[in-house]
Amino acid sequence: MMEPTALPRRLHDGLERLGAALRADQWEALSKTPLNPTQAQILSFLSRRGGARVGAVAAELRVSQPTATDSIAALERKGLAERRAEPQDARATTASATARGRALAKSLESRVGATERALAALDVGEQTQLLALVVKLIRHLQREGAIAPQRMCVACRHFRPYAHADAAAPHHCAFVDAAFGDGSLRLDCADHEAAQDPEELWRQFSCGPPPGAAARETRPSAAAEPAPSGVK
Repeated sequence: MMEPTALPRRLHDGLERLGAALRADQWEALSKTPLNPTQAQILSFLSRRGGARVGAVAAELRVSQPTATDSIAALERKGLAERRAEPQDARATTASATARGRALAKSLESRVGATERALAALDVGEQTQLLALVVKLIRHLQREGAIAPQRMCVACRHFRPYAHADAAAPHHCAFVDAAFGDGSLRLDCADHEAAQDPEELWRQFSCGPPPGAAARETRPSAAAEPAPSGVK
């Protein structure tokens, strides 16, 4: 009889091998740049977020604050990042990517490595299922404190899980007022706003659609938070 921990251990071992492939892809991509992996991660984070305090960078990458400070300083020396004092607190600084830094980050993100080619070899249904599982894994790791909070759909006030009867596009984004499916779930959305009750939102998503239930209302009720008027 298989021990209860055997399957999670096998999955862990498989993910470890995938992690090694991802690291190899990253080193290959960085071989012709002046960056090491930590600097590349910070540059990507700053480019996506538009800027952040050193503490937020350290929390995102799960590194010490001195490590984040040193890496940002190295990016500054290379002309890829800059720090500015915050108007409301001169002792606090916000780091952001320069135009050169954003261009380099975009170039690195557009590169397709062996791991991405392997993922592309899966059919669309498999990719969609895998993305949903990755979202669930990230959520559990957040609860463990192993990953910093992410700007994911499943924790956003604009997300309406299973608002539509259409199996291909059951969810609804109140920000853009559009239906979408699991394959379009975002892991880092610039329009993300934290949900008031993320645990309840997660429960609704993880439970799946009610069997035989009709489409739910796509817009929030009068008692719920109003959706932003802007559409992107």
